[in-house]
Amino acid sequence: MRILGIDPGIAIVGFGFVDKQGSKIVPVQYGSIQTEATTAPETRLLQVFEAAEELLDRYKPDAMAVEKLFFNRNVTTAFSVGQARGVTILAAAKRGISIAEYTPMQVKQAVVGYGKAEKKQVQEMVRIFLKLKEVPKPDDVADALAVAICHAHSSGLNDKLNGVSRI
Repeated sequence: MRILGIDPGIAIVGFGFVDKQGSKIVPVQYGSIQTEATTAPETRLLQVFEAAEELLDRYKPDAMAVEKLFFNRNVTTAFSVGQARGVTILAAAKRGISIAEYTPMQVKQAVVGYGKAEKKQVQEMVRIFLKLKEVPKPDDVADALAVAICHAHSSGLNDKLNGVSRI
């Protein structure tokens, strides 16, 4: 199963494709979609959408996992990040790709084993899980890979809970 993990943002969208092969998780491709702050918001959203479409068409994931938004301070940032998150979800939905959402706590629990883990701990576990030489940069990329790892760990359990059997 190929999974695309997304860490949404308007300036930077982290993405990470992993393949779940039995109990192994293998990195396929990872990076970021970046937009310029001086560009009009609607143009930035279009850039994110088109880049997401290109990635989906190129790497053909079976599922997409997205981090749920949690903001307690800057409402303006929350709206723009939510819009960017929406266009990535739309790109996947147009292709019939299943979409799962995870809270930051769920991602940390799945990757580190502790829901209140520090960001550096999550990033280091991503590096170890995927046998990478270094933590992917920017941080959004490591976060996206963490979301994909979370889904890889959770999808088998979710399938069993939903009565689905994959052979």
